[in-house]
Amino acid sequence: MPKFGLLKDLLVSDGVVAVDQIFQPGPPPQSWIEQVHTPDYVQAYCTGTLDEKAQRRIGLPWSPNLVKRTCTAVGGTILTAKLALSHGLACNTAGGTHHAFPAYGSGFCIFNDLAIAARILLSQTRVQRLLVFDLDVHQGDGTAWIFRDDPRVFTFSMHCEVNFPRQKQISDLDIPLAEGLEDDEYLSKVRAYLPDLLSQVNPDLVLYDAGADVHRGDRLGKLALTNSGLYERDRFVLETCVAGGYPVACVIGGGYDKNMSDLVYRHSLLHRAAAEIYQQHRL
Repeated sequence: MPKFGLLKDLLVSDGVVAVDQIFQPGPPPQSWIEQVHTPDYVQAYCTGTLDEKAQRRIGLPWSPNLVKRTCTAVGGTILTAKLALSHGLACNTAGGTHHAFPAYGSGFCIFNDLAIAARILLSQTRVQRLLVFDLDVHQGDGTAWIFRDDPRVFTFSMHCEVNFPRQKQISDLDIPLAEGLEDDEYLSKVRAYLPDLLSQVNPDLVLYDAGADVHRGDRLGKLALTNSGLYERDRFVLETCVAGGYPVACVIGGGYDKNMSDLVYRHSLLHRAAAEIYQQHRL
């Protein structure tokens, strides 16, 4: 939990972002969350009355502070998406809770911020077509299931095949990866798929889940990227989207390490790449 605030502090102290580039979200109306999640589940989670089995499936102990943080992170992804539509590129310092399903949470994910943001933008007619480009090390199973019958949202997930979740869902396109994959082979796959996907889907917005848990030091990852590989991945994704005229909204996704400073730096690579692309294209 501390990584989110520490990430913002690092970005400011390293001069990656200026204070006037930081936007503070608030929690969205409950009705917005209910565009994806069932009212019973939303109410039970927010009031702390979720049953023990459902709570264990999430994997995080309930607290009022966690409810506030969860809802604020959802608000952050919605705000990030709207800023991306206005500016061409925007990054959340949280988000990527892609294991949450409509009636339950799973895998440290309570509400699916990517799905909620997509539904809100569609309902407000800000977009007509979206691409969810999910490079977290775990399959975006909740997102895939939520949009399984919605042709307006194309879900792409490239993930470690032998990792959580045990039961995978069917995205519009799934790319399972072998355990232990390193920088060059991983990056070649990203480069092979993204340009064609953008041409095929022609999205009004790309929602990019830049999970740092593909790193070799991640304790839940099972892939073997380095910091350089992570940075090159994010830089390629953002450059390809922006150069093609596709607005891109980024979330940090998963990242798990007992060394908090190493973990926060890994997450910051997304924002470092974004700052470079933003300045390069004078957005």
